[in-house]
Amino acid sequence: MTERPERPTAPLTGGEREILAGLLDHHRATVAWKCGGLTDEQARRVHVPSELTTIAGLLSHLTLNEWFWFAVVVDGEEDTWEERLKEDPDAEFRTDAPMSRLLADYAKQCERSREIVAEHGLDDEVTHNGETFNVRWVVTHMIEETARHVGHLDLLRELTDGLTGE
Repeated sequence: MTERPERPTAPLTGGEREILAGLLDHHRATVAWKCGGLTDEQARRVHVPSELTTIAGLLSHLTLNEWFWFAVVVDGEEDTWEERLKEDPDAEFRTDAPMSRLLADYAKQCERSREIVAEHGLDDEVTHNGETFNVRWVVTHMIEETARHVGHLDLLRELTDGLTGE
C-alpha cells in the first residue's frame, strides 16, 4: 500500500456532526494507510528511544482508544482493560498480534464507534468515573488523539520504508 489512497474528506460546509465525522474518518483512513502494507517485523521496528513507539504499538493504542471512548465511555460497555492498565499503563503498546489482525481490529472498532455516535446526539452527556462528558467532546478528543498519532505514524513510516505523504 505505497500509493496514496482515496480517503474521506471533511466537508467544508455543513452541519457540525458531518464535519466532525468527516475529520475523524479522514484521520482514521490515514492511520490505515500509514500502517498498511508493512510486514510484522517492519511494524515493530523501534526508531526512537521509546520502545513503545512502533507502528504496531500505535495502531493497538488507537484501537483501544476508539473502544474506550466510544464503547466504554459513551455506550457504557464494561471496561475490561482497567485492571490490566493499572498493572501496566502502556500494555496496549506491547502487542505481538500480526498487523493483519491489528488493522482488521482497528477497522472493526472504528465502524462500531461510528455506530455508537450515530445513536447519540452530540449534546448527550455521559458520566464515566465521576466525570461528565458530552458526545461532542468525545468525538473532538478522538480527532485530536488520532491526528496526533497520525503525525507519529507518518514519521515512523518514513523511517521504516520511505513512504511519505500526508
